[in-house]
Amino acid sequence: MPVLHIEHEIGELAVWLDAFKKFAAAREAAGVTRTEVYQRADDPNYVVINLSFENVAAATSFRELLINQIWSSPDSAPALVGPPTARVLEEIDL
Repeated sequence: MPVLHIEHEIGELAVWLDAFKKFAAAREAAGVTRTEVYQRADDPNYVVINLSFENVAAATSFRELLINQIWSSPDSAPALVGPPTARVLEEIDL
């Protein structure tokens, strides 16, 4: 199952969480099947998000939406500090 793996620094967790929750419907419409959010143990202003999708195309499409429409607007992403890193990953069968 493909995962859109996102990492970025944030200014304040509460502000970031509010913005993240506002896009729950967009994640669902894009086909996100699972959402995992982590905070670095040594840095409360750094988050890691894994969004699972049924296919690479859906993950890639949502990545482009984030880059071009959401992260490019300070109103949509008020807590971002610098540009996020976002990669589409595929699981390796062991």
